[in-house]
Amino acid sequence: MGEIRRIGDVRRRAARKAEPLWRELLGEKLRDLRLAQGRTLTETAEDAGMSPQYLSEVERGRKEPSSEMIAAVARALGTTLLDLTDHVSVELRSQQAPAMRAPAPPQRAGNGQASVQLSLAA
Repeated sequence: MGEIRRIGDVRRRAARKAEPLWRELLGEKLRDLRLAQGRTLTETAEDAGMSPQYLSEVERGRKEPSSEMIAAVARALGTTLLDLTDHVSVELRSQQAPAMRAPAPPQRAGNGQASVQLSLAA
């Protein structure tokens, strides 16, 4: 017999395939920074003032940390909240599904009026 899934679970999975989650990209970046420095989860968590378990969940994209927690981990890793969030935003834009991107603004005709071009695919 087939597996029964809740509708919300199916929708969340479909949305995840279309667009990555910010918290997952944040966690990946934090882990990459930590490993590049040769630091352990325990050392980094201690320097950030949180439990290793919580930092592990953040790195795996399971928790949505507060800005204070993100800033604490950023400081512990020798970076800033601004640099970290900027990197994650750039990565999110690069991974965003083309269908999810905002449409281009309408082009202006020579008279300053917006012109619309339609293309009908056969």
